Amino acid sequence: MDKRLVFDSIPEQFDKWRVRYNPALFSYIKEICKLTKDKSCLEIGPGTGQASDFAIQSGCDYLAIELGENLTEKMKEKYSSYDNFHIVNADFETYDFGNKKFDLIYSAAAIQWIDEDIAYRRVYDLLKDGGILAMLLMRSEYQSDNPALYDEIQLVYDKYFVTEQPYTQKFDYMNGINYGLTFIEEKSFPGKRVYDAKEHNEYLGTHSTHIRLKEEYKDLFYNGVRDAVIKHGNKIVFNDDYVVYLYKK
Repeated sequence: MDKRLVFDSIPEQFDKWRVRYNPALFSYIKEICKLTKDKSCLEIGPGTGQASDFAIQSGCDYLAIELGENLTEKMKEKYSSYDNFHIVNADFETYDFGNKKFDLIYSAAAIQWIDEDIAYRRVYDLLKDGGILAMLLMRSEYQSDNPALYDEIQLVYDKYFVTEQPYTQKFDYMNGINYGLTFIEEKSFPGKRVYDAKEHNEYLGTHSTHIRLKEEYKDLFYNGVRDAVIKHGNKIVFNDDYVVYLYKK
């Protein structure tokens, strides 16, 4: 299976548990690119819409390109009532956009699945002069609020986390300057999440590497993590940073 399709196997779970970003981040992007109904935008790899509402609801001419067929159908189910919503089930690396150009191209934790050279070159060609590239990602940690729990979960990882296909994506978010884009800034917005043991396991099950866990280790891994969380008060707290890298053509 194409490693880029790993999430397409769990559209409902993905939609329920994948993290939504701090709304202030989206407001910031809208302010930077003046996103209105007179503008056009392309979202690369929307998943099931974790970062899509702000763009679609702005009234802009919104197009998403999503490789996963099941994820595409989920997007249609959620957003087809919007007249400005459009999506294609296709590969960004090879899809022919014709003469279409965009005021905003953005991606939330998806562009790193694309070959870096292809990604930057295609984005540059597809942006209008003055257009904005926004690349979003999340950094999170749970050690500072749960040090003992963190140590115990790491032991479970050390013992049972054996995957079929390790995550090997390499993408330099600061490399846009080498493709003719002007770097604006890297900006982060804080967030916090709290899960119980069951919720945390559901969330873990949406991670690409965890989806690829070898079958004989899955129960041992998830039971071990669950038991650790229950032992430490049945609560795990994540401190998040929602990060955006901004470029201008």
